[in-house]
Amino acid sequence: MTTETGGVVGERGRLRLLQLAALTSTCDRFAIAPLLVVIGLDMGAPLAAVAAVASVYFLAYGLMQPVWGLISDRIGRVRVMRLSLLGAALAGVASVVAPNLLVLGIARTVAGGCFAALIPATLVYVGDMWPPQVRQRPLSDVLTASSLGTAVATAGAGVLADLVGWRIVPGVTGVAAAALWVALRRLPEPDRGPVTGSPLRSIATVLHHRWARVVLALVLVEGMVVLGVLTYLAPAVQALGASAAVAGAVAAAFGVGSLVWSRVVRRLVGRLSPAALSTVGAVLLVAAWAVPAVAVTMTTVVVAGVLLGGSWAFLHTTLQSWVTEVVPTERATAVALFAALLFLGGSAGTAAVAPLADAGAFEAVFRVALVVSVPLAVAAVVARRRYGADGGVGPAPAAQ
Repeated sequence: MTTETGGVVGERGRLRLLQLAALTSTCDRFAIAPLLVVIGLDMGAPLAAVAAVASVYFLAYGLMQPVWGLISDRIGRVRVMRLSLLGAALAGVASVVAPNLLVLGIARTVAGGCFAALIPATLVYVGDMWPPQVRQRPLSDVLTASSLGTAVATAGAGVLADLVGWRIVPGVTGVAAAALWVALRRLPEPDRGPVTGSPLRSIATVLHHRWARVVLALVLVEGMVVLGVLTYLAPAVQALGASAAVAGAVAAAFGVGSLVWSRVVRRLVGRLSPAALSTVGAVLLVAAWAVPAVAVTMTTVVVAGVLLGGSWAFLHTTLQSWVTEVVPTERATAVALFAALLFLGGSAGTAAVAPLADAGAFEAVFRVALVVSVPLAVAAVVARRRYGADGGVGPAPAAQ
């Protein structure tokens, strides 16, 4: 199989390129949190206004998930990745030179919309190119690269902001996007059959299914209390007087935690049922927000990040696996809607508690997250158990 430019990479080379794409996308997505306070000081804007930039990024990231999926079905996975990388590189340049918060917000919105294509496209690419009997390993490798990107972004962004300035951070991910745009010329395009059927009909089919609606509702709320409130871990530490570098390192506990806990999940898959795994994740989610809701210190924020990473490894991957089972005939559409609602929830969550964060009431932010997490945890566990009791038991989740 050859590409348009005649270059071909082997299986290991293809996997490395996919991992780099996933890592770059995740780095850009999570790098904003340690920069919120620094950007606000530099541009003379309140924290709530800067947080709105993160919120619209998540909004664009979520809305573009199904759009890129539809486009990739028609023009190809590699073409979509390269097109989105080019847009992300240009948005990175615009972010570096942005003279005010409005321009920065527009540039980050474009970046979010473009980077949204990469992780779904890499996962679908694996499905296209690797046979089912060996597919789990490259999928796990790609998702592990994504988790690593979370830790690298939150820790590295703060250090770069302190040493050079916040503008270097979108510049780094923009340069990485440009380099990948060139490198992906060597990635072979998978063979695809003709696309048939109406996208709207596929969406209607998914939404008509009761369990699909349940999973999508759960992931929407999960996006609010995990991705949405996670944005404020670093600012909460900075409110204690810490530098951006220290705040980023503390907030990186989420990424490190998700990597460590994912190894635990890998050992438990097959030994515990999906309902049991979701129960562990639900308990970790509630515990994560209960700790800083009592008192915000560097220690409690680190503990919250580690526990939240555990919830992501246990609960989120259970939901992620579940959504692939509920409507097998429309799996791609169901997964696209799942991803879209996750990040739309993240956008809504970031915006909802922004006034509290702007007032420095971070304990109140985490208490709101705790109040919402409790019914989410109960609903997720009960729903997964009932789904299994209905005879809909599917494969266990893949650890990220």
